[in-house]
Amino acid sequence: MSDKPIIAITPGDPGGIGPEVVAKALATGQPHQTCRPLIVGSLELMEQGIAIARVDLKLRSVSDAKTAGDEPGYVDVLDSGALDPADIELGIAKAESGRANGAWLEEAAELATSGDVAASVMAPVNVKSLIKGKSVDKVVSTDESSRFLTLISGPLRVVHVFDHVLIEDVCKRMSTELVLGAIRKTHECLTAWGIHNPRIGVAGLNPHAHGPQEKMAIGPAIEIAQSEGLDISGPIPPDTVFRHCIEDRFDVVVAMCHDQGHIAIKTWGFVGNCALFLGAPYLFMSVGHGTAFDIAGKGVASHEMILAAILQGASLASGGGFLKE
Repeated sequence: MSDKPIIAITPGDPGGIGPEVVAKALATGQPHQTCRPLIVGSLELMEQGIAIARVDLKLRSVSDAKTAGDEPGYVDVLDSGALDPADIELGIAKAESGRANGAWLEEAAELATSGDVAASVMAPVNVKSLIKGKSVDKVVSTDESSRFLTLISGPLRVVHVFDHVLIEDVCKRMSTELVLGAIRKTHECLTAWGIHNPRIGVAGLNPHAHGPQEKMAIGPAIEIAQSEGLDISGPIPPDTVFRHCIEDRFDVVVAMCHDQGHIAIKTWGFVGNCALFLGAPYLFMSVGHGTAFDIAGKGVASHEMILAAILQGASLASGGGFLKE
């Protein structure tokens, strides 16, 4: 049996583009070179996704995640029967879709926390479906005290201290403890994933990194981290720190809020970027786009983000650090 890491892939909302882009990504053969991909989802749904994608990919049903193989052109599927094939309907948010998607995410999480798979990669989900199916709690969410959304686009990797938080609340809630927690968690995770003594650049919040947040929270957090031996620089003006990462001065940037990091990532390279939830109980990857109900079933959706998520997940799980491109 191959010693490549097993990567669990959930196909996303049954009504969206997830199954199609997963099929396209796996049909490239690239994931098989670095991992043993395992679909945790519906066999019939993936058969439909393959047909929509018009790719040459064969599916095999397995009952044990640990038997997943790495033979190009073949993908193993662990199907618990959570989705009735009769409920598959493209372009619509349905309770049945939400329940099935929630079940797959829960199954993948159990496999990852038990060590049966090395990481979980989530194709796009639909919040309306999850709410209807009462499964929204199955998605790993960010918690500013312990989990941090991280976006990756080639050489630019950005950890967000705050994600979907109003700017005025970012200013009110920012603390030395919170920023220091993000820095420590970043160092801990990157070290575990094969990046020795990671170089971390910390963005300021205000123009030229001069303001009350830098003085009261960001600066003190950096000083503490430096006293602990971490390779930390900052606070660095947010209009320059991301370029420094692109130029390989840092392995990652810790940004303070949603738009600060997201604008940098999406301006530098929107196509082919991916996301991970740093600090989750297991390595959890996802994509930066939604279910695209409007084009589901048309075979035109791009697979580059889900492919990037799979390949980055395999590299990190293997202790190889971030991919260079």
